[in-house]
Amino acid sequence: MEEHDERGTTMTGVDPGRLTDQQLMKELQAIHRTRHDTLLHGSNDALRAHNDRMAQLEGEYLRRHPRRLVVASRTRDGARERGAADVGPCQGAETAL
Repeated sequence: MEEHDERGTTMTGVDPGRLTDQQLMKELQAIHRTRHDTLLHGSNDALRAHNDRMAQLEGEYLRRHPRRLVVASRTRDGARERGAADVGPCQGAETAL
């Protein structure tokens, strides 16, 4: 029988700093997948625990990858450019009948 190692665990799981990169990505994917249901249907305690765990995992990811690829369209300027490109010359103008 395998013994359970309690070191580095909290009420919300293993300390993110102890996870391998692969485990960290798996945890991030799982928490993002469950986010919407927790927000809509979880108790206040569940939502608070979810927020705390997500912050821990995302913080660890950012610590490990401070120079991660940032896609220009995901920045404020990129969103403005995308929004301007979506509005054609006639969009937003009222048409007289």
